[in-house]
This record gives sequence, C-alpha cells and structure tokens, in this order.
Amino acid sequence: MATETSLMVVFIAAFITAVATGLGAIPLIWARQVSVYWLGVGAAVASGMMLAASHSLVEEANGIGPWRGLLGIGTGLVVVVLANRWIEHRGAPDVGDLVGADARKALLILGVMTIHSFAEGIGVGVSYGGGQTLGVYITTAIAVHNIPEGLAIALVMVPRGTSVAKAALWAIFTSLPQPLMALPAYILVIAFEPFLPVGLGLAAGAMIWMVFAELLQDANDHLQPSQMGVVVLLAFMAMMALQFALPH
Repeated sequence: MATETSLMVVFIAAFITAVATGLGAIPLIWARQVSVYWLGVGAAVASGMMLAASHSLVEEANGIGPWRGLLGIGTGLVVVVLANRWIEHRGAPDVGDLVGADARKALLILGVMTIHSFAEGIGVGVSYGGGQTLGVYITTAIAVHNIPEGLAIALVMVPRGTSVAKAALWAIFTSLPQPLMALPAYILVIAFEPFLPVGLGLAAGAMIWMVFAELLQDANDHLQPSQMGVVVLLAFMAMMALQFALPH
C-alpha cells in the first residue's frame, strides 16, 4: 500500500509542476495591444530566460556526468535541426490559431520545451528516489522554474495571435512529460539516473539553438541591437536570480 501511495505522491507532484507552466501566460492577460516593438521585446525576454535555463541545465548535467551532458547537447542540436528541416519541408500545421511561419516558430518552441520537460520529469522521479524531502524540494524548484518558462512560450505565441488561454494550455501541454516520466524514473531510479545528464544536455542544446536561430532574429527585427542586448541580459539575470532563490 505504501508503494502505491508513494507513486501517487510522485505523480501528483510532477503534475503540479506541469500545471504551473500555464501560470506563466497570465501576465499577458493585461497586454491588450501588442505592437511589433513588443513582439521584439517578448522574443528578447524569452531568449534571456531560455539562455538562463540552459545554463542551469548544463551546470546540473556537468555535476552528474559532464561527458554525458556534452553528448546530450550535441544530440539536442541534431534533433532540433532535423525537426526544423522536417517542418520546413512538410509545412507546419496550424498551432494555437497560428499559420505559416508563425506556426512553424510556435511548433519549434513547443517541441523544444517538451523535450526539456522529459529531463525535468526524470529529475523529479530520481529526486524522490533519494527521499521525500529531497523530492519536495526539487518539485518546488521545478514548479516555480516552470512559470517563467510558460511565460517564454506565451511571449512567442500571444503576440502572434494566440489567445492567452490557449497559450496557457499549450504551455501545460509541453510539461505533460513531467508526470509521465517521473513515475518510471522513480520506480527505476538506478536505471534512469545515468541518462539524466544526457537528457539535461539535450534540452539545453535544443533551447540554445532555438534562441540563436529563431528568437534573437525576431528581437533584432523589431529592436535596436543595444535595446535587444539590455532586454536579453535583464531577462537572463531575472531568471538566474529566481534560480538562486529556489531551494537546492
């Protein structure tokens, strides 16, 4: 009976981290008018947040298995480049009321953040394998960390025409791998732990590519280079400050 209760606790904890991602879209409820300038600002803010998140992922992977983390980064690069080429050749389906190039960009960021969630789900499961106290700490950290990640997704989708509610649902969707991966990672913690740095590196590699290949181009189209640099750096600092404030 204890095992069943433990599994339920792990699943609920990981599910809460997924739902928290949708909270990131809430600030955009008050963004009634979105000009091209704010489209650039949103892309720059998302870039800074994703770079800070990638830094955290690489640092965590290096602490577990640096060479496996490096392998994961290379794998993430290959996966996201191939996915981008596949979307360009096949065409992106409509995503959140978006079509054409906007749908392609949204689909890419949704895919990248979903990949990221697989690693976080494994992290939740493995942490609970080390005890409930550690599991609660890691779950809390990931849940709070997911809110600005949901904001990053919304900043790409809402200015292009997706409603805030739909952007929130898409953000939650990208985090559904967390409860799905947490259970097997908890049950098979010894088997999953060696793959954790690979997963962390893979998510970081895909996110870094997304920033430089897609988001910064958008920011550069609508902002002066100096403005873009300031916004990216401030967003990076804010995300890092949040990570420093979270329990370790």
